[in-house]
Amino acid sequence: MKPIQDGWIRNFVDGEFVEPDSRRGFDQIDPSTGRIVARVHEADRPLVDRAVTAARHALDSGWADTPVRERTALLRRVADRIEERFDEFVAAEMTDTGKPLTQARELDVTRAIVNFRTFADIVAAAGQESFLTDLAGGRQALNYAVRKPLGVVAVIVPWNLPLLLLTWKVAPALACGNAIVVKPSEETPSTATLLAEVLAEAGLPAGAYNVVHGFGADSAGEYLTTHPGIDGVTFTGSSATGAHVMKTVAPRVRPVSFELGGKNAAIVFDDVNIDEAVTGLAKSIFTNTGQVCLCTERVYVHRAIFDDIAAGLAERAESLRLGDPNDPNTTTGPLISQGHRDKVLGYLRLAEESGAKVLTGGSIPELGPDLDGGSWIEPTLWTGLTNTDRILREEIFGPVAALVPFDTEDEAIALANDTEYGLASAVWTNDLRRGHRVAQKMHVGISWVNTWFTRELRSPFGGMGLSGIGREGGEASLHFYSEPTNVCVQL
Repeated sequence: MKPIQDGWIRNFVDGEFVEPDSRRGFDQIDPSTGRIVARVHEADRPLVDRAVTAARHALDSGWADTPVRERTALLRRVADRIEERFDEFVAAEMTDTGKPLTQARELDVTRAIVNFRTFADIVAAAGQESFLTDLAGGRQALNYAVRKPLGVVAVIVPWNLPLLLLTWKVAPALACGNAIVVKPSEETPSTATLLAEVLAEAGLPAGAYNVVHGFGADSAGEYLTTHPGIDGVTFTGSSATGAHVMKTVAPRVRPVSFELGGKNAAIVFDDVNIDEAVTGLAKSIFTNTGQVCLCTERVYVHRAIFDDIAAGLAERAESLRLGDPNDPNTTTGPLISQGHRDKVLGYLRLAEESGAKVLTGGSIPELGPDLDGGSWIEPTLWTGLTNTDRILREEIFGPVAALVPFDTEDEAIALANDTEYGLASAVWTNDLRRGHRVAQKMHVGISWVNTWFTRELRSPFGGMGLSGIGREGGEASLHFYSEPTNVCVQL
């Protein structure tokens, strides 16, 4: 049975594409047109239970004990198979999200391949500490650790970078020998389902990877996170949902890894090259229509160059091309849904009520009859706001940013850190000492200097405050997806 049959996207449980007994379903909407492209079977509680049971059986049947060399070989086969089916994954990603062809090809699917290969390399090279302990009478004890899988892991991924973030979690989880139950966003069901087919073709045992489709409350998300057979939860999404998931798993004291929202700041000092800074800022504000947890929504600019940066950014925003995602000249796609656009439009109205000056954007574009049903919005920039305004305090998650002037380095640092979030920051300066100094003072998980979205997958990644708990990436991922057992032998 294929992932899609008779226009329905199916769940994947115990090595097979299946339908829930309830036969409930929901529409998959193309965000660029607003048209229904498929129906999705919504997993009911019995199907989620089957998925967790299948995952446990896969662990107990030998997957957890598979040698590292075999697991890493499988991950590399998966990467090769995604590469062979590259265009299928691009098409699925674009249907799910409406993002432009160039981004789906150059970022999302390419990074999915890199994720599998990178974590194959990381787990193959990983070691464990050992210690010799001196005992009375001149004897010693040898202490060494062995790494065991965490168990059955619930993987809950968002809609903004669905394939990239899915593989960011699945690759290290499988590398450590876990079995997985994935709940993709209801907005983006396709790539997680297609990946199921590829993993099966690569030789992953039945039950080690399962996909259940649905929503959060009273649906697959709730059924999964409340299931007693889940040993850990990794979640990327909103801070509010993360807090709810934490309450759900707290009575069973299950480990969690949360990468949540952000209200990220950029600081631009007056020694920068204006064009270079504007180029970097435009990327950090408008990439993926602002729907990246790492995107910049607060831009603090030294007063001496404020007007130049504002004018340059407005020009860059107006040069972005919104349109058919399949057109290679399109730079910017739609928001994920009409509901999310309504949320962003609400913030546009709030900015106006707060006295903001609109530098550019602020409304819905007219793109013609084929696209006007989509969830489009103009890239938008504001001035005239301060940190006391809600626009600078709440995550909007759209192609928007507020520009605020500052006079001193200390003031800029204080403004940037004046938030409950703590995911990312970007510092733009040609003074190397200042760049190091300011970046280290940012209360964030990742602090860039003269760049944005540059990632080293071996380094730890995560947030502080409302932006999350824990770290993934490199050996930090191995620490979450496995449990060490210390063995002590008296010699």
